[in-house]
Amino acid sequence: QVQLVESGGGRVQAGGSLRLSCAASERTFSNCDVGWFRQAPGKEREFVAAMTWNGDTAGYADSVKGRFTISRDNVKTTVYLQMNSLKPEDTAVYYCAARFLRGWSRLGSDYRYWGQGTQVTVSS
Repeated sequence: QVQLVESGGGRVQAGGSLRLSCAASERTFSNCDVGWFRQAPGKEREFVAAMTWNGDTAGYADSVKGRFTISRDNVKTTVYLQMNSLKPEDTAVYYCAARFLRGWSRLGSDYRYWGQGTQVTVSS
């Protein structure tokens, strides 16, 4: 069982930056592929970014490519999402997710473990 806890959300003006963190409870997290997803009010959850267990490859949604960067520190069992040039449409609850050693995926249903989410609000 892997427990995930997100932090770093908040309110920021358009054009600003935030860094989200996702801390895992288990050392086995170093064997987990990880993803970030988000859900805005009244909308379905959508893929944001993901990375393999060793950080070898990563993928991004077109809407955040070039603005967001996923990274991880397996010693600290933490995954990060650096978000730059934020836009009001980035406003959502952001969730991190994990699964063991199957490669990263854009599908939320592929991930077994989820955090509780952290709110990001971008004002215009």
